[in-house]
Amino acid sequence: MSDLVALCKQRGFIFQSSEIYGGLNSCWDMGPYGVELKNNLKNRWWKAMTLRQDVVGVDASILMHPTVWKASGHVDGFSDPMVDCKVCKERFRADNIDMTKPCPKCGSKDSYTDVRQFNLMFKTQMGAMEDTSSMVYLRPETAQGIFVNFLNVQTTMRKKLPFGIAQIGKAFRNEITPGNFIFRTREFEQMEMQYFVKPGTQKESMEAWKEIRWKWHLENGLRAEKIKWAPHGPDSLAHYADAATDIEYEFPMGWGEMEGIHSRTDFDLKQHQEYSGKNMNYVDQVNNEKYLPYVIETSVGADRCLLAIMCDAYRLENEGDADKERSVMKFHPALSPIKTAILPLSKKSELEEVSTKLFEDIGGVYKSEYDVAGTIGKRYRRQDEIGTPFCITVDFDTLNDHAVTVRDRDTMVQERIAIANVQNYLKDKFKF
Repeated sequence: MSDLVALCKQRGFIFQSSEIYGGLNSCWDMGPYGVELKNNLKNRWWKAMTLRQDVVGVDASILMHPTVWKASGHVDGFSDPMVDCKVCKERFRADNIDMTKPCPKCGSKDSYTDVRQFNLMFKTQMGAMEDTSSMVYLRPETAQGIFVNFLNVQTTMRKKLPFGIAQIGKAFRNEITPGNFIFRTREFEQMEMQYFVKPGTQKESMEAWKEIRWKWHLENGLRAEKIKWAPHGPDSLAHYADAATDIEYEFPMGWGEMEGIHSRTDFDLKQHQEYSGKNMNYVDQVNNEKYLPYVIETSVGADRCLLAIMCDAYRLENEGDADKERSVMKFHPALSPIKTAILPLSKKSELEEVSTKLFEDIGGVYKSEYDVAGTIGKRYRRQDEIGTPFCITVDFDTLNDHAVTVRDRDTMVQERIAIANVQNYLKDKFKF
């Protein structure tokens, strides 16, 4: 993980937030390559969800009426047990340490405070007066923005069950013990879809979505042996769920949740119906029935999924061999932040003229870079660490044969391709 963190900083994927001021704990900024990679990931998820006829999208506000969080149970129940070490002042989740043993930070014995519950929601003020009536929360999840818009979406889009509502958005949790790079942060993005079904059909629907979601992660290039199912037992189910399972990835620090697939029953709609006074029933005019739909949720942490993809793509090959060692990000081409790099062999004007024209032609179709600084070997290594699938070198032979050398990132095999055929060559390689 330390090697990956260093590469992310060096190559412009991820930076520490507010770094020039010493940083802000567990907050991270996406750099130029990181934002391209993350946007590609989010776009693939969005298309996978909303190109279906039975799923539509929304983008709900981060700030919501405070009663939303009372109805959802977050005000009263969204908390972690917390203790502090009286000596070093380090804070721990009580369920993550053995309080009969010395402090894991400073080694002090019998130095813990009493366990107290710590609500994870961030509070802020809305309006000019700082009193309790103006207090609102930064949303701790995006799902509630979907539930409170269920009637609006169902009515305006004339959707019949089963159908889903998808959303990508920021969420905020004041975690006691964040860490492991971007695995657990206080500000993060979720890619969530709530699929509304007739009660009694939720098991069948959940199995179908489990298969869909598993396949999606494999299609992103994750190795099958690095992901697994982690079903929730009866004692670990959330209070609103009748079934749940996670898709976990084997991160460098161990297996960790990447996506959750939950059968949430009718809990959320029932709660919002009670607290708002609005009738949330779905009317089935064909069968003359009224009922509260059940919900199958697929919830992906965009940042965790991004971390899994980066961990899976990162390879150190021929370690210890100074001539052959290279670090490379073997991203799925659809996710790669840069698709091609145009590399003139030298800064000679005649080569740069051809290279610039090629860059303009290709760059209008694929996100590309133009790099003329350093030896060709160093430029290859730079693009390997960025994860660029293909490097296109313009050399002096190009002036005579009107062809370029295309180097494959993964195999490092080089092919001579006529300039006139480069677009078709790339089009064939980028079939996704």
